[in-house]
Amino acid sequence: MPLYLTDDQVMLRDTARQLMADEGSIASQLRKYRDMGCKDGFGHALWKQLAELGFTGILIGEEQGGLGLGHVEAGIVMEEIGRNLTPSPFLVTAVAAVEALKGTPHAKRWFPGILAGDTVAALAVDEGPKHRPEAIEMRAERSGNGFRLTGRKQFVVQGASADLIVVAALAEEGVTLFAVEKEAGGLEVEGVRLADSSIGARLDFQGVEVDSDAVIGEVGGGSELLGRVLNAGRAGAASEMVGLGSAAMAMTVDYLKQRKQFGRLIGEFQALQHRSAHLYSELEIARSAALKAQQLLDEGSPEAEAMVSVAKAKAGRTSALAVQEGVQMHGGIGMTDEYDIGLYMKRDRVLNELFGDPAYHADKLARMKGY
Repeated sequence: MPLYLTDDQVMLRDTARQLMADEGSIASQLRKYRDMGCKDGFGHALWKQLAELGFTGILIGEEQGGLGLGHVEAGIVMEEIGRNLTPSPFLVTAVAAVEALKGTPHAKRWFPGILAGDTVAALAVDEGPKHRPEAIEMRAERSGNGFRLTGRKQFVVQGASADLIVVAALAEEGVTLFAVEKEAGGLEVEGVRLADSSIGARLDFQGVEVDSDAVIGEVGGGSELLGRVLNAGRAGAASEMVGLGSAAMAMTVDYLKQRKQFGRLIGEFQALQHRSAHLYSELEIARSAALKAQQLLDEGSPEAEAMVSVAKAKAGRTSALAVQEGVQMHGGIGMTDEYDIGLYMKRDRVLNELFGDPAYHADKLARMKGY
């Protein structure tokens, strides 16, 4: 498929861009909810607006009330969220959790709330300091007609606000996904503020009892499903980082056109022009990689997983370059809270770690290719 958007996708992008610029800006969302010490870290009113426009149902089929679109369209929204640093549960709820639940009996239970903007979901996979889904140790042991979950999870984005937590655990020697409700007995939730002021959580499962209906998919056979869920999240995060990097670059170029040194605009210095041109090229490559990964996911291609890792790694390295160049070209003021460029750097650090950093995906891709 060609690496450009269709007319309908351009209309979606323009709608999302206008909404985020008007309602999801840094001043009206990130700074507001950060400075008020909001326990959720995001605005529920904007989450409802996204639902009213149908955005929360992009990956939900039309027969269930959604838009029945694909990962490309979800990525379009994610890029605009990244461009404005809009704090939102869109990635983990409308992308990752929906991917986990669709086609299962759980869809009937949870999709109406997601479509209405009333439900927030979280994905609990990681247990150590880095993203390592292949190293899950949390246990799910048979107990009566269900299971008893024991173990800990961390870096659970939106975990403190979630009505539903999709949990990955080992049951009968295989990965199994469970739909766990926030009121589950024995579940302790510790909300933590991440580097970018968003709210994550550490979860402690102290023998949490769930019935057999909580299982998503097959007991012990959830590796493929978890892979699909993570690929959806990784592709969405890649688009968010492309949006983040693009906004950081635009902010920096605008500053180069205003700041004077030695009686000249610093944007006239050839060295800075070369660095800006290089960054622009890298961002276009990252955007193309993310779009290709999402197209392959929508096609159900066997090459999708590899391309998702390429996209996540490339977007991660490129967004890091964008914010580093932005802070450096701003000079000392780039490190102050008064200027937004530093906020982009903080968000970049969280997104790079979420669903695997560039080193993780470079290694993953190398192993897939037989190295």
